Amino acid sequence: MTIVPHPQSTCRFAIARTEITPPVGIYHRMWGAATHDRSEGVHRPLYATTLLFKPLTGNGPADDAFLLVALDLCVMCSEELDPIVENIARATGLDRSKISVTFAHTHGVGRYSPDRVGLPGGELIPEVLHDLSRIIAEMATGCLESTGEVRIHYGSGRCQLAANRDFLDPNSGRYVCGYNPDAKADDQVVFARISRPTGELVATVVNYACHPTSLAWENRLLSPDFPGAMRELVENVTAVPCVFVQGASGELGPRVGFSGEVEVADRNGRQLGYAALSVFESIPRVGTDFEYTGAVQSGALLGTWTDRRVNPDREAVIGLWEARSEVIDLPYREDLPTVVQLEADLARWSDLETGGTPKSDPTINPRAEAEKTKRFLERRRSMPNGETYPYRTSLMRIGDAVWVSVQGEPYSLLQTELRSRFPDFMIIVASISNSWDAAYLPPADTYGSGRYQEEIAVLAPGCLETLIDHLTATIAEMVGE
Repeated sequence: MTIVPHPQSTCRFAIARTEITPPVGIYHRMWGAATHDRSEGVHRPLYATTLLFKPLTGNGPADDAFLLVALDLCVMCSEELDPIVENIARATGLDRSKISVTFAHTHGVGRYSPDRVGLPGGELIPEVLHDLSRIIAEMATGCLESTGEVRIHYGSGRCQLAANRDFLDPNSGRYVCGYNPDAKADDQVVFARISRPTGELVATVVNYACHPTSLAWENRLLSPDFPGAMRELVENVTAVPCVFVQGASGELGPRVGFSGEVEVADRNGRQLGYAALSVFESIPRVGTDFEYTGAVQSGALLGTWTDRRVNPDREAVIGLWEARSEVIDLPYREDLPTVVQLEADLARWSDLETGGTPKSDPTINPRAEAEKTKRFLERRRSMPNGETYPYRTSLMRIGDAVWVSVQGEPYSLLQTELRSRFPDFMIIVASISNSWDAAYLPPADTYGSGRYQEEIAVLAPGCLETLIDHLTATIAEMVGE
């Protein structure tokens, strides 16, 4: 081999970003152990970013366009997300299947769902959601009208921020959600540098899998968690917007987390930021591959390589484009509780919340159990009836890369398997996309272990593996393998 291809894509692209930090005092409780309801300040600003991708050729503004919306929020279920997507579709003319909304998954903001409106600070939620819908639609419309040709170069590196968080507590024999030093974590950072053909930087994307749970129940500030400091560090070097895309992080979280100190989040963010910048510095000049240029006698016989402009055949491959949206019918778990059962559980925990801990187990926190049940009930109400859940995936193949958007929170097995099965392509995985309804997708062999992710999962064992195989077949068709 005398030519080593640098992974890259060519397409038309536009980006827009605006701050969406909610007003201080909005409902903020994201943790069952929290004793507060309202936010009391701002750690770092929150942003909404629209990224519009189009093939190099097309007749109209919306032809084959794919819109990725990245939000510095935790999650949304379909009840609050669907109206936002519908508004974007109306404003832009894009088909809903070509719009993917993904979440950074910061736990430093509250749940902005209809069932929280009656709680302290919840009165601010409807206006925040209304403004968010309007702002995203305006940004997306502007992007459709301002796309320009770009070259996207990709690179990958490693960052030790993320750790496995399925730890078996030696005292109770139960799994807890915390740092597990005995298990390996997926630590891959995927970096995308987006430039004009002239080399002018337009934007960067950092794709990494790690729960933004540096800050926890003691934190009372609105915060993007570690993506905030990561973004600031990268932007100080590149001077263009940096977008964080959350990978498949079902079992991954920061080694140091669950803190009330914002410096913990900033330190975690800088760790990822420096790792991302290391990858950024490794990416070559725009539109080049690495080519062997021959031997040079200099004492030793040296072999020389250099970055050279891609040839016409490579140029054609780099510009290949296809976007798909598919629905996979995944079975619900057999013991999925009904809405009636969850409503009864919520009433029971709510009664205990004001009356103290249950005598049968004084270690149980009724307030935390009520919060967990309320979230499950919210998702359960959003799910369609029947035996299967219509799980949506969005895929975009651009040249040497495939961008994959998936619902809920799959374990990292999803991205490690796809990357191992397609080693010649850069795989970017955006989880928590297009609603959180599906919740966690753990591997089949973890069911029955008592892990938190299994406890609140709604899909049956084996669904993660089915999803991986389905995505594999789809990607194989898209890349011609």
